[in-house]
Amino acid sequence: MNRIKYFVVVATLLTTQALYAQPDRWQQRVKYQINVDMDVNTNRFSGEEKVEYWNNSPDTLHRIFIHLYWNAFQPNSMMDVRSRALGKILLGYDKSNNEVLDWDARVKDRISKLTPEEIGYQQVEYVKMGGKTQQLTEHETILEVNLDKPLLPKSKTTFDIAFKAQVPLQVRRSGRDNKEGIRYSMSQWYPKIAEYDYQGWNANPYIAREFYGVWGDYDVNITIDKDYILAGTGTIQNPNEVRHGYETATAASGAVTKSNALVWRFSAQNVHDFMWAADTAYGVIKKQAANGPLIYVVHKKVDSAQAAWQLLADTAAYAYPYIAKTFGAYPYKNYSFIQGGDGGMEYPMATLIKSPSQGTAIHEWMHSWYQGMMASNESLYPWMDEGFTTYAELRVSGYLHNNKEFWWKNAYEGYYRLVQSRREEPMSTHADHYNTNYAYSNAAYSKGAVFLEQLSYIVGNTTLDKILLEYYQQWRFKHPNPNDFIRIAEKVSGMELDWYKEYWMCTTKTIDYAIGNIHLVDGKTAITLKKLGDMPMPLDVLITFKDGSKEMHYIPMNLMYGQKMQESDDYKWLVHDEWKWTHPEYSLGITRSIKDIKSIEIDPGLRLADVNRINNLLVVPD
Repeated sequence: MNRIKYFVVVATLLTTQALYAQPDRWQQRVKYQINVDMDVNTNRFSGEEKVEYWNNSPDTLHRIFIHLYWNAFQPNSMMDVRSRALGKILLGYDKSNNEVLDWDARVKDRISKLTPEEIGYQQVEYVKMGGKTQQLTEHETILEVNLDKPLLPKSKTTFDIAFKAQVPLQVRRSGRDNKEGIRYSMSQWYPKIAEYDYQGWNANPYIAREFYGVWGDYDVNITIDKDYILAGTGTIQNPNEVRHGYETATAASGAVTKSNALVWRFSAQNVHDFMWAADTAYGVIKKQAANGPLIYVVHKKVDSAQAAWQLLADTAAYAYPYIAKTFGAYPYKNYSFIQGGDGGMEYPMATLIKSPSQGTAIHEWMHSWYQGMMASNESLYPWMDEGFTTYAELRVSGYLHNNKEFWWKNAYEGYYRLVQSRREEPMSTHADHYNTNYAYSNAAYSKGAVFLEQLSYIVGNTTLDKILLEYYQQWRFKHPNPNDFIRIAEKVSGMELDWYKEYWMCTTKTIDYAIGNIHLVDGKTAITLKKLGDMPMPLDVLITFKDGSKEMHYIPMNLMYGQKMQESDDYKWLVHDEWKWTHPEYSLGITRSIKDIKSIEIDPGLRLADVNRINNLLVVPD
């Protein structure tokens, strides 16, 4: 398919998806027209928004909520107090016997020390609906707007919003003058309508965790000193005017200039947020992915780092065909890796990364799938965002490096450490309400990644791949929840899997299976298997015989009401009766003699998250 035709098809797809949400669930829609005027001397800007808002719900809305994220960057804010409180929690001691505290190392107590010139704020001067000023109540990072006229179901209205803001010193994600010297990392920078969905308003105060936004379109005009080079969400509409490596032979110009300023015009369709960054020393690398997006790598020009940034662009382009085949095609025209922020943070069509780390870059790009397109509620289900992305990152990295070891080893080890710490909380915990940063990060990233790879253990690798693509087909440009994903998995696999979701997400119960005795029953060999943990699972039991032959004995678990297919031709595949989850022991009968057995191993592929693998292997002495 040629590129012109490809993007026509994608544009049609985006429009169609915008019009038709999942048949059994509505979702709101928004269109932003934003104009801001940036003063680089004071680090302040003023702006105006015209917001078209579609209430596609069956509910009458008497108020709306708007996020004002930067108000968190002030002494004694909720983010400040929460960070300092978590920093008092002692997690343990390092190898040098130094205390390990539960800080987010990027935040710590830095907010409490910000001066008036360093704090962030977003001040809304007015919100008008139908030309009438609405009543406003500010709750730090949440603005409550009481509507003088209710917004009826299946109706549309327009809000006019005027605001001014000060860019905070870089503390977390957004801000100015980060450690790498990037002038502006502009995320969470505009008054953003909170999402209203089937669970009601999601007006989460900002205390450093996750985000959730309304699907919509953005047209953003940024007026800034002409010496600055910008990058961000969407596609630049006046590349020949702004230049700096963006220019194309056929692009239409039309940017508005005034004195020493230049207007950068961005447009993005069917996204749920908008980020941009600016610096006077940015350089732009372009790389076209085969049958995919134009990749931009925008970074501070430093000779010693140029090769690494170029390698990042080359690696992303090389990885794209595998990514598209495994997880689905990237639907937008371009994607930007932008140096800025405080580590790595994903946004639609772009990411902020502080260095050319390929692992970080792949992780953030994979967020374009898990959160960028399958936009789950990060606050309620951070593991569907960070965990699925971590799974994808490790899988892509394993492919790129032709890694012969278990690709998800680090994720499993992170989960095991969480269990051993005794600080684990259910993954159903709201992201903001975990008791520790440690429990949150290991649940969201590690345990969330294990969820997918362990699912492949239950349903089979080939079936998991089909599930991932069907999830993409059914839920891109929507807000899926855990049940939506597990229903896709059930339909594709033909198994019942609600038990897996409930155990893994809603409890902290662990898996522990063991090999017991080998004995004769009626003259036949029988192996006793024990369920020591509280979470039931199917079992793969590999028996290796002294003559070198192998048998994989597969034991389904009764709650599955199904079984996986043979995954490898390296061994004989034998299916046994299901193991009832209430039973602590299972007798596995085999046809060969005890004296023929060399070893017995539960889950040789390491995909079962068994918290005590010592009792999973039995080697029979000669």
